[in-house]
Amino acid sequence: LSSPHRTTTTNSSLPATLSNLIMKVFQFLSFLPLADAFSTLSSKSTGLSAKVGGGANMIEFAKYEGLGNDFVLIDDRDKVSPSLTPEQSQRLCNRNFGVGGDGVIFALKAPEEGDFDFTMRIYNSDGSEPEMCGNGIRCFAQFLKDLGEDAQSYRVNTLAGPIVPVMNADGTITVDMGEPILDGPTVPTTLSPNSEHNSVLEQTHICNGKEWKISMVSMGNPHAVIFVNDLEKDIDFESDGPALEGDRSVFPAKTNVEFVQVMSPTHLKMKVWERGAGPTLACGTGTCALVVAAIRAGKIPRPPVGESVRVTLPGGDLFIEWREDNNKVYMTGPATLSFQGTASLK
Repeated sequence: LSSPHRTTTTNSSLPATLSNLIMKVFQFLSFLPLADAFSTLSSKSTGLSAKVGGGANMIEFAKYEGLGNDFVLIDDRDKVSPSLTPEQSQRLCNRNFGVGGDGVIFALKAPEEGDFDFTMRIYNSDGSEPEMCGNGIRCFAQFLKDLGEDAQSYRVNTLAGPIVPVMNADGTITVDMGEPILDGPTVPTTLSPNSEHNSVLEQTHICNGKEWKISMVSMGNPHAVIFVNDLEKDIDFESDGPALEGDRSVFPAKTNVEFVQVMSPTHLKMKVWERGAGPTLACGTGTCALVVAAIRAGKIPRPPVGESVRVTLPGGDLFIEWREDNNKVYMTGPATLSFQGTASLK
């Protein structure tokens, strides 16, 4: 008698199990409209299409990353200004309700005046617009190549001035980032200049209840570089980063913040709190700025001609050379296509 009872119980529970499974499938399918933001994904590196299309509320995009610093790229080469507003870009950067990214980068046509191939504009994930982005310019250059612009180098118009990325045979990209700006008021900062070139070098400042020694460098955008003995023990990153970024008493345009540990005479390690984006896995302009600051402050020697400083970021390594003959900074690192698709502009 007990055996038929057990059989009856098992058989009667089967429809309920199937019903629960069907319900879960329908619940999953109900999220597919949101997944339209990630539809027609591809990791192919040729034949890209990333521009507004498919209806007024849809936009084609390509997603790139440089050491984990990730960006949504839009092909606006037929336009002089971005096709998205800062607010739309902010929503597109949302990692839950959009594509997700540290910023949206627009490949625009070159201005009529000046010797340029293209213009790059970028909106941060908070909708603000920075002057330049080091990892972003490498992604920009790789995006152009994948779109069919098969040049060895590009002269790019940015809000920080002309920037020249060069495509290397090994797949990396070297970017002529220009000369560092050291003049304190120009960076800008109101910290008192205390070094040559009217610069701010390890100047004392109290913020978030702590005393910091801050070196200011601009690579077209402001950077506050702080050297520490131990990146894990000497800072409260989630608290100190935003406090310093938004300290308008000394950073009138806010600032990027780099915390740096010297590992060897040719190796630095850093964590970055980016202005307008918060913690990111990498920051190209910040990496350039901290190498300049490290050499100027005597933390490391200037490497011989042709050699670079290795900088380890949470997302990987960049290699920086600050050339003495022309005072320019050169950054070398990767840029990779992650996927492409069509997103809904909500």
